[in-house]
Amino acid sequence: MGLVKQRNQRLDKGHETIKVFLKDVKQWSSCAALATFVLLTATQARSVKRRIRATDYIGSWLVKSHQKVYLQEYGSFNEAVRGYDGVFHVAASMEFGFQLQKDTLPHEEEERQSLKEEVKKLLADTPDDSLHKLDLIEAIQRLGVGYHFVTEIENSLKYVYDTYSERCGKQDTDLRTIALRFRLLRQQGYNVSSDVFNKFKDHKGDFDESLISNVQGLLNLYEAAQLRVHGEETLEEALKFSTSQLNSLLLHVSTSQSARIKDALEMPIRKTVTRLGARKFISIYQEDESQNEILLNFAKLDFNLLQKMHQKELSNVTRWWKALDNENKLPFARDRLVECYFWALGVYFEPQYASGRKMITKVIAMLVIVDDIFDVYGTPDELVLFVDAIERWDFGVIDQLPAYMQHCYKALLDVYVEIEEELGKTKNSSLVHYVIEETKRLSRSYYQEAKWVYSGYIPTLEEYLKVGKITCTYIVLSAAAFAGIGELVSKEAFEWITSYPSIQQGSEIICRLMNDMAGFGKTSAVECYMNQNKGATKEEAFAKLQELVTDAWKDINEECLHPTAVPAPKTLLLEIIENYARVAHLVYKYIDNFTKSDNLKDVITCLLVQPVTTP
Repeated sequence: MGLVKQRNQRLDKGHETIKVFLKDVKQWSSCAALATFVLLTATQARSVKRRIRATDYIGSWLVKSHQKVYLQEYGSFNEAVRGYDGVFHVAASMEFGFQLQKDTLPHEEEERQSLKEEVKKLLADTPDDSLHKLDLIEAIQRLGVGYHFVTEIENSLKYVYDTYSERCGKQDTDLRTIALRFRLLRQQGYNVSSDVFNKFKDHKGDFDESLISNVQGLLNLYEAAQLRVHGEETLEEALKFSTSQLNSLLLHVSTSQSARIKDALEMPIRKTVTRLGARKFISIYQEDESQNEILLNFAKLDFNLLQKMHQKELSNVTRWWKALDNENKLPFARDRLVECYFWALGVYFEPQYASGRKMITKVIAMLVIVDDIFDVYGTPDELVLFVDAIERWDFGVIDQLPAYMQHCYKALLDVYVEIEEELGKTKNSSLVHYVIEETKRLSRSYYQEAKWVYSGYIPTLEEYLKVGKITCTYIVLSAAAFAGIGELVSKEAFEWITSYPSIQQGSEIICRLMNDMAGFGKTSAVECYMNQNKGATKEEAFAKLQELVTDAWKDINEECLHPTAVPAPKTLLLEIIENYARVAHLVYKYIDNFTKSDNLKDVITCLLVQPVTTP
């Protein structure tokens, strides 16, 4: 509590505020006892949580306008995924997590290579003009092993695209095949026309009711519609029709089909984190009567070997995190390292990007602390010093900061020095400049939000989003992810991403608005919309924001089909930004799973703890 006492001495003794002890809150059994504990005398009190204002109160409880008290909203700020309530065995040198699996054995790697060659032969032997080839490509991609066969898949889909018109003639009337072909091509960046689905409409222009018994066709139509862009009315109608029909089929199909429909409606392929999708699809595919045993065994082995690698990476980055001793030096800050690594894993999971995952994890972890300083702990005067220090980006200014900020500031700069050193291995060290500049912009934006709250000003939705898209951190994280791909990245790539292309803005909108809707109860886009549109309900605000999220996905889809301005490697850069949107869609789908991270336990367990059962 030394830091708390130091900061108390710097505040006006006559300031009437509230002191919230998050760490000990659960020891108090009643609201009355808690209120007695936190309501201190005027000479002792101060504000830890800047969003709780002394002018807003109900009885003895100080609260945020139109919101729950902070303790009720968040509980203990440090209830992170770490430990998982004792689910994981803890290694002697680690205090969270899992029992590391044994290193990959030579025979396991040999088996993986052997199975890989068999799958490659299977791809080569399957005619490009067959439905079986489309099914095989889809299975390979959804099982998470597509990264092994990038060239083979590209060549096959190019052939499918080149012959697309002749294959989608009047004689081609199988909805499942047409929708699958359409989705695979659009995923690959081919701008094929959605007019191909008009043949499934009746004389009134509606989708034919005869399709309602075609479960596989409806599922594929639903997934295809996720790749729609602005103005594609046919796909809008397809989405509405397929969603309605699939919901109505839930009680009239087999248990396995019902489960598959629920999964699709919950999280369509387009919005699914690749690694998590692979884990789920392995279970589905092994129950499929048409499954290929070689491909299935390869996918299982590959998943488990990657999991071992990911466990080691998390173990290594945890040593760095624990060495910072934030638990003692920054006790107010969230401890979210496991979640930060999960975010990085969602961006790219492949072996060649191990360094990138380390970079992203460390950057996110430090930005969480920076956010908490602006959001939770820093006083207005301290925040001015902090913003200025970040603008100057110089170890020499550390002594001008309060002790707790010194610790954070040094650790932040150290992380970026490490990024610079990694880039230096490919003679690209100067490119760290782009990541630093976006971090400075982020700091200024955090401060703008802080000024709004201190002044009691509620911005318009447009004002808020201009700043909020930056404070979602995705521009910094995209730049960090670009840095993580090593020699593949170029100056042109950083200039492109920092020009804020529509795909980047779309990803930011998805993260910002889904976060705000999931965490409603603090200053957010929801509050801004309701204030701007007097009389609007929360439900109306959510509906409007969901429209913006839907449009953002269309922006992402659009740019993937017209990537002319994207520098090389186009596919990888676009995928990085898409994957950030996918992670946000998962984490913030219903509630803020990053802050209330117990809800991510099952997801992280299946990706980082439990291996897939193999023969």
